[in-house]
Amino acid sequence: MAWLMILLVLIAAPLFGQTPTQVRVIAFGAHPDDCDLRAGGLAAKYAALGYKVKFVSVTNGDAGHQSMGGGQLAKRRRAEAQEAARRIGIEYEVLDNHDGELLPTLPVRNQVIREIRQWKADIVLSPRPNDYHPDHRYTGVLVQDAAYMVTVPNLVTDVPALRKNPVFVYFWDPFTQPQPFRPDIVVSIDDVYPKKLDMLDAHVSQFYEWLPWHDGLLEQVPKDPAARKQWLATQQPDNVLPEWRPALEKRYGPAAANIKHAEAFEITEYGRQPSEQEIRQMFPFFPVK
Repeated sequence: MAWLMILLVLIAAPLFGQTPTQVRVIAFGAHPDDCDLRAGGLAAKYAALGYKVKFVSVTNGDAGHQSMGGGQLAKRRRAEAQEAARRIGIEYEVLDNHDGELLPTLPVRNQVIREIRQWKADIVLSPRPNDYHPDHRYTGVLVQDAAYMVTVPNLVTDVPALRKNPVFVYFWDPFTQPQPFRPDIVVSIDDVYPKKLDMLDAHVSQFYEWLPWHDGLLEQVPKDPAARKQWLATQQPDNVLPEWRPALEKRYGPAAANIKHAEAFEITEYGRQPSEQEIRQMFPFFPVK
């Protein structure tokens, strides 16, 4: 009977917009909360399907606080990242590069190549290489520079090269120079939005201390953990932008009008270029046509 069950899964999976082969996803952020902000909902959706997701912070975040820094802050932020990952069932790694000092050097590029290869990634997410923060920009450059090199066997020889190049996609950002973000793939996260808030809530040093202090809002943050989480939800706006609507309508049809929360991604010119069928297989969240 076991073989019959396997056969039924193989036949039925495409009918529900999924493939029997799991997708492996790795996302790179400059700091230990960056991936959570831009792709926490997407990660929660993959994790709910049993797919393997890993977030990587390229720096240890040891400068991102108004009154704490160095090794003490790095240790705290690593623990927060691990807790965020635990809450939705993914993996999280924090590399030991200094916050605010990241440069697109060969050793760090090799770290990125090694991470992508070891994860055997099908999809690689990262910021675009244009942003207000140099660490964000250089994380984008590092992943961009790794996009072809992950397939070159004579580089980073301690980890086998990938035989199939992943699909590389950018996180959404609001910057318009040298060109605005293009929303190629927009995924509704309404069903997992509470899980995304759970992830952000785990980064106490950032969302309840550093960022409110930097924005002059620290006095508004409640002391009670439950109340401050409710406050956090008010700081995360209804984030479906008007320019995302065509991409939502393309894949969700009339239901797109009711979507309140989403995450958007741009397919880069580097790495593999997926067809529409492959996009639906790799992002198995859209209704079947």
